[in-house]
Amino acid sequence: MRHAAGVSVPAPKKPEKQKPERPNAPGTHDGDRIAKVIARAGICSRRDAEKLIAEGRVKLNGELVTSPARNVTETDLVSVDDKPLAQPEAARMWRYHKPAGLVTTHKDEKGRPTVFAGLPKSLGRVVSVGRLDFNSEGLLLLTNDGDIARRMEVPSAGWTRVYRVRLFGKVTQADLDRLAEGTTIDGVKYGPIIADLERSKGVYAWARVSLKEGKNREVKRVMESLGLKVARLIRVSYGPFQLGHLAEGQVEEIPARLWRERLGIGRKKRGALEG
Repeated sequence: MRHAAGVSVPAPKKPEKQKPERPNAPGTHDGDRIAKVIARAGICSRRDAEKLIAEGRVKLNGELVTSPARNVTETDLVSVDDKPLAQPEAARMWRYHKPAGLVTTHKDEKGRPTVFAGLPKSLGRVVSVGRLDFNSEGLLLLTNDGDIARRMEVPSAGWTRVYRVRLFGKVTQADLDRLAEGTTIDGVKYGPIIADLERSKGVYAWARVSLKEGKNREVKRVMESLGLKVARLIRVSYGPFQLGHLAEGQVEEIPARLWRERLGIGRKKRGALEG
């Protein structure tokens, strides 16, 4: 405190130091990652969206995007193969009873029939939650929101996939119980599988198999390690969603309230999902 002519005058306060603003990463700003936005538009999964970016097929406001780290807002224009993304619609989900003999992809290099080619046109552009092999059948979940598909596929979601499996070869419950500890085949580790023998007759048997990871051809490879051949593989449930009595080739929409509740999602619109 200073004194002037017998009057106390408070010393001026030192200006507070301003914390420097941390700049955004180059080429980014507020909003969502561009791969996430593409996935939510139902074009593909987030992982596949990153591949589209790497292939030089994505533009932001007319400029080629080279990094999946770019963020976009509602005012930005994103295009894939020079086609603008459609305006966000309400996220939807369907149960589909996949027949054997279809590939779970939009295009097949070998020219085989695909799941998506035979779906009703009224569904619009959809992606699958995970996949089923060419000869596998049963429950396949579909959605028009690739981001939702991704969050349902990852092992961290902890959802159990259940299959009914027709086996060729002699098998006992004791054989199947060995799978509960996990299996390593050709250096690939497969997690625990719970398998219950339903019935057997001669060299054929039916078993109910439950697993959480769902790696490529996992059930077939694990059963082969027991000397068994998978003659038929039918997925009957994926997490809380059941195949039920859905006829082969039939598609049925899951009420939004139901699947949002199962996923812990509060909002209805794509691009504004919580949970």
